[in-house]
Amino acid sequence: MNNPLINKFATPFDTVPFNEILPNHFLPALKVAIDEAKANVDKIVESSDKPTFTNVIVALEESDQTLNQVSLTFFNLLSAESSDEMQNIAKEFSPMITRYSNDVGLNEKLFEKIKTVYEERNTSNLNQEEGMLLDKLYKNFSRNGALLNEEDKGVLRKLDEELANLSLTYSDNILEETNSFELIIDSKDELKGLTESALEAAALSAKEKNLEGKWRFTLDYPSYVPFLTYVDSRELREKMYRTFTSRAFKGDKLDNSESVKRIVMLRQKRANLLGYKTHADFILEERMAETPTNVMEFLNNFLEKAKPIAERELNELRDFANEKGGLKQADFMPWDSAYWSDKLKKEKFDFNSEELKPYFKLENVIDGVFQVAKKLYGLRFKERKDIPTYHEDVKTYEVLDEQDRHIAVFYGDFFPRAGKRSGAWMTEFREQSVQGGQDNRPHVSNVCNFSKPTETKPSLLTFNEVTTLFHEFGHGLHGMLSKCNYASLSGPNVYWDFVELPSQILENWAFEKDCLDLFATHFETGEKIPQDLIDKIKNTASFQEGLGTLRQISFSLLDMAWHTSTITESTDVSEFETKAMSKCQLLPKVEGSNMSVAFSHIFSGGYSAGYYSYKWAEVLDADAFEAFKEKGIFNKEVAKSFRENILEKGGTENPMDLYKKFRGKAPSPDALLKRAGLV
Repeated sequence: MNNPLINKFATPFDTVPFNEILPNHFLPALKVAIDEAKANVDKIVESSDKPTFTNVIVALEESDQTLNQVSLTFFNLLSAESSDEMQNIAKEFSPMITRYSNDVGLNEKLFEKIKTVYEERNTSNLNQEEGMLLDKLYKNFSRNGALLNEEDKGVLRKLDEELANLSLTYSDNILEETNSFELIIDSKDELKGLTESALEAAALSAKEKNLEGKWRFTLDYPSYVPFLTYVDSRELREKMYRTFTSRAFKGDKLDNSESVKRIVMLRQKRANLLGYKTHADFILEERMAETPTNVMEFLNNFLEKAKPIAERELNELRDFANEKGGLKQADFMPWDSAYWSDKLKKEKFDFNSEELKPYFKLENVIDGVFQVAKKLYGLRFKERKDIPTYHEDVKTYEVLDEQDRHIAVFYGDFFPRAGKRSGAWMTEFREQSVQGGQDNRPHVSNVCNFSKPTETKPSLLTFNEVTTLFHEFGHGLHGMLSKCNYASLSGPNVYWDFVELPSQILENWAFEKDCLDLFATHFETGEKIPQDLIDKIKNTASFQEGLGTLRQISFSLLDMAWHTSTITESTDVSEFETKAMSKCQLLPKVEGSNMSVAFSHIFSGGYSAGYYSYKWAEVLDADAFEAFKEKGIFNKEVAKSFRENILEKGGTENPMDLYKKFRGKAPSPDALLKRAGLV
């Protein structure tokens, strides 16, 4: 077939030839890739040789390489460069992947061979990584239906296919709702309080839509967040807030309420079919937290410490809004929070977050994380113009080590556009692995949604966006520095509540003078960021941390409630959500708003029964960063230990064992509680 997705890539480092790929290539390529993978599995099953680690486990690990390439490319583009055509293809593409996965996972003869190897593991002289791969593969099969009878296997197949389709519909609805809204403002007077940079971005957005002389706002974060933070008009802030929080919750064809319930019910049914009490029990069996009880104890412990502080912070904010703006405490609403928080921060710390933006030109921040990677791990990033990309905004780099050896390919995709989902994430177009003695180095991507350059200014980041870039780059380093043999264990293929450690720990560098001095220079004057601004960044780091922690806990409690409760078709999504988040609800619930219907992390993003992982990983990252602070944030010895014990090892060992090897002890929450000002 003349299909670039399945032909050998004639590109630098075998990167995806995006310039040759058309949407109509995906389904034919998928069919060929599935047939190839099935043939490879059949060879394993039909072999008369005694089952061994090599001819069963390794052979299965390497059986679907073409399929992985096709599916990674498709789903990454579906998130970063989607279209109506791609979304329609996904409705056929995703179920085909699910059917294939079930064909393999429910193959009784294949599982018997895996089981034979597993039962002989103690006499097979397997090393640590081989043992982990065998254990993971055996559990994947046993936990996903291999031990079911034929009738129940059929039920499981139907459940998985329906879940795959529901997840796509859920995501498509949010994307369509987000893209369909625009707020057009005719008079600049209505936008009093908004920063010049946000005004200019809105004017440029309007101009791109042939609305010269107007201002256009969307629900993309670079547009929405400044609007809620700075616009004086309370009426307009309310309009934007209500629109954003009611996405996919309007009772029309894009409403996700029924999808939420159906997804939860199917997950529950699936867990029960596999012998688990709840979906959360199923998920957490393969997490550091282990059980729903442990997660709830963890969350309630933080809730107990954070809520009294959050209540004090909110009362202070209400009092301030009343004193400065005449807003009665009883009238204070969610669309007032960001606006008055910004003003309170200015008054308490003589700090205006807009003061920072001129020092955070996007290109400089990118160079900053590159320099951090060089100082810590000896990496060098060389921009390449000859590596194909899927959009003109995407930049590509070859990553080299101190001996100029090729380490990885890195893609940077930083601006919002219509076909791109909101938020920020790290992904891979090729995972690291070793085959036939050849180390296949990874192709890693960071995808974000930062403010675009305007006619007069480059892309200038808020400090929150700076930490977001550091966060996603931390995930990227986890992928780039992987040093494993098997793709399914490499890079970020670790326990879900361990995966955020490499990303969250890197955020800490953005608060340190030694790091900021590397890149934070004024985009016009070249002046380094002044010490007083660095002090303000540090002094305000825990500003309203009680409210921030409470917010994060509320999302985690909602996640756990959906995945530990019995849901029926008559369940009211709004009432359920209100009850689940009630312990954390300090402001009035806004009629018509709903979190669950747009909670992509847990309903289409892989974080179901796992949102607590962010707070869990904060404990790890705060404790781990203490090791760097003790010896210097760029200390080579500590960096070498973190690289060798965390970043290179992927999922080849139990994460707690890896952490103890790095830190010399189990993590303590003390560092996080201290950093957050919760003690």
